[in-house]
Amino acid sequence: MVNGDQFMAGLPAPLDEDVDFTKYFCTYAFLHNQKAVLSDRVRMEAYYYAVFGNPNHFRNKVVLDVGTGSGILAIWCAQAGAKKVYAVEAMKMSDRVRDVVKANNVDDVVEVIEGSMEDVLLPEKVDVIISEWMGYFLLYESMFDSVICARDRWLKPDGVMYPSHARMWIGPIRSGLSEQKWYEFENAMSHWHDFTNEMESQYGVNMNVLTKPYQEENERYHLKISLWSNIDPSQVIGTSAVIKEIDCLTATLDEIREHHVKFSLRINLDRTRLSGFAGWFDVHFRGSTQNPAKNEVELTTAPSLVNQTHWGQQAFLLHPPVRVDEGDELEVSFSMVPSKHNHCLMDVEFTYELQQLSGKRHSPVFSKFYTA
Repeated sequence: MVNGDQFMAGLPAPLDEDVDFTKYFCTYAFLHNQKAVLSDRVRMEAYYYAVFGNPNHFRNKVVLDVGTGSGILAIWCAQAGAKKVYAVEAMKMSDRVRDVVKANNVDDVVEVIEGSMEDVLLPEKVDVIISEWMGYFLLYESMFDSVICARDRWLKPDGVMYPSHARMWIGPIRSGLSEQKWYEFENAMSHWHDFTNEMESQYGVNMNVLTKPYQEENERYHLKISLWSNIDPSQVIGTSAVIKEIDCLTATLDEIREHHVKFSLRINLDRTRLSGFAGWFDVHFRGSTQNPAKNEVELTTAPSLVNQTHWGQQAFLLHPPVRVDEGDELEVSFSMVPSKHNHCLMDVEFTYELQQLSGKRHSPVFSKFYTA
């Protein structure tokens, strides 16, 4: 989130709290949703081993847990020997957290504070900031803005971030979802044409003037919305590329607001189809150069047969799919910016140019996607 000084300096406008704040935080105020993330074994084990595998960062240290949610991270930090843990939560979930903290006999260490990180005042600086801030494709609905705010206000100069680093990935995929979504779009338009014919024949009203906006509405809904998906590794048909690297100790709001990058992908399957692109992320618990972790831990949301996460992957589907062969190259331009309607979401653009192994180069293809 952005304060008044940042806004006057020309940085992105602050979130509209009547829209973004309510939409985001109301979701995680329910125990049902907390249970879903607590059941994510990949997530849980990565944080567990990061905390208990690095006693040098937690024993006798002061810790700030940003967006404590269920309180699990704050409790682990206390169990790992922290002398004080400030668990900040913006929702009424904080009342539940106090109950869980007390039930686990760490209420003498963990102090639960209800409020937004931007407004909270702590009595001291902290040695560690821990947070599970990652959203879909890392930055959709993420709370990294608040983590940056917490870091700049409360982290000691030699303090560490948990996680410490993050990366965003893109890879080419094949998927039957592309044809399915196209069928849904055509079916919606067929029903619309039946509807307009009936309106005119039965009621004498011509509704055809609305056909174009109705088509645009359905194109966006069926064809231009990125999809949550659990992608099988066999669906990835080529090399993957890191499109963004984030050092959580030094990243700025400017760095995470907009992303513009060019990269190349090579197809490694013969006689297949390019149905679109998939996006995922990983984060690492490394500490810092000055204060490294004893045991580095990785949490990845890459396509997997066994280690699926609640984040899944984001699928950006092409219509129609494109025939490709082993050795073909894709030159891709990618951009991602906050949605004007909800800054927790993103608008994504791909422009790709296919160069076949034979040397033939195809015209660039542009696609825009919205997150939902």
